[in-house]
Amino acid sequence: MNRLDFLKKGFSSLSVFAAFPIMEACKEDAIVENPSIDSTSQSCAVTNSETPGPFPIRRPGDLITSNIVSDRVGVPIEINITVRNVNANCEILTGVLVDIWQCDKDGYYSEYGGNGSQSVNLTDVHFLRGRQITDSAGLASWTSIFPGWYPGRAPHIHVHIYSRSGASLLITQIAFPKEICDTVYRQGVYASHGLQDTTNERDMVFSDGVANEMAQISGSVANGFVLNHTINVRAL
Repeated sequence: MNRLDFLKKGFSSLSVFAAFPIMEACKEDAIVENPSIDSTSQSCAVTNSETPGPFPIRRPGDLITSNIVSDRVGVPIEINITVRNVNANCEILTGVLVDIWQCDKDGYYSEYGGNGSQSVNLTDVHFLRGRQITDSAGLASWTSIFPGWYPGRAPHIHVHIYSRSGASLLITQIAFPKEICDTVYRQGVYASHGLQDTTNERDMVFSDGVANEMAQISGSVANGFVLNHTINVRAL
């Protein structure tokens, strides 16, 4: 089974409800920005729910970490996710767990592999995935690298948000502007993999629109990027 078939057939069957402990084309130096999405001005509505797959985190508590790079190489990116509660007029939501995972520059995920869905066996490594607890500003942050892509999907980051008691609040994904992806993928360690083969509009997950899933990104290939994103959930 190739990866695209796996994505189509496996999305609905994957589950990530594992128990876990809750804890307190441009030049290289050009700056590119994506100012079109202003998360503070969006309506107070729940962010789009998406499939949990593929490759959700398998090992819970020991992946509480803010630096998820490990041995992967790529353009640095700081990921900042703010969580807000629709049930409280979109006030910030503190003390909830935000779980993210992404692929590396070649489109591979850690903790999986050796089968048709991902031929490279990476079952015993744990790069580009980790969890953080939102702080007093509702913010969770990570140090990572700009994600790569794999056939049939536009570039993205997976996000799963849990309540303080461990209940699932929302599974979603973060989309990336194609112009910024094109800039990154034409250079450095990404160049050999080429440009993504799927746009957000043609993506099986994002084809219904990415208005509340599109990341705000600023920075450059030379100096790294900053990703800011707000996710609205419905919490009691």
